Amino acid sequence: MSYSDIITLEPGKRSGKPCIRGLRITVYDVLEYLASGMTHQDILRDFPYLTEQDIRACLAFAADRERKWEMLKA
Repeated sequence: MSYSDIITLEPGKRSGKPCIRGLRITVYDVLEYLASGMTHQDILRDFPYLTEQDIRACLAFAADRERKWEMLKA
């Protein structure tokens, strides 16, 4: 999945952290919710302006960042 149209970086918003569609919710926020045990449905219920595609974009972004980090270590 390409996350480039969903994950945005704006220096003046949330200290430049990767956000979803220019909103003030970060990739980190969504990953933390998932790690704490929230399901996709829980997140979508609590944040109705998010979509399933937004959550998947966060996961794809995190996977890509991990892959790039592994490449840097090599």
